Amino acid sequence: VQLVESGGGLVQPGGSLRLSCAASGFSVDGHNIGWFRQAPGTGREGVVCSGSNSDGTTYYADSVKGRFTISRDNAKNTVYLQMNRLKAEDTATYFCNAKRSGNDYWGQGTQVIVSS
Repeated sequence: VQLVESGGGLVQPGGSLRLSCAASGFSVDGHNIGWFRQAPGTGREGVVCSGSNSDGTTYYADSVKGRFTISRDNAKNTVYLQMNRLKAEDTATYFCNAKRSGNDYWGQGTQVIVSS
């Protein structure tokens, strides 16, 4: 069972990035999926949480609402986080999480740096 994030990097303020979270060993379909981030010296915070397809409810943190969008490609067993209009305060390591019943899976994270 594995979640692997990718797509992080250095981007200028106002720019965009798309993070990917590829799952193996289980299906993202039917799992609640979340993206979290952790900036240096701070705790991990939730960015977005998307219910399983049977639920479909999605919650965004106020700080990213209107700028970030979560999506899934069940055929590729991958979850995405489209991040637009990035700000310096979005700089962090981003983690994806899949949870259902007794399952609670985390990826290793991908770093996003927003700087000019």
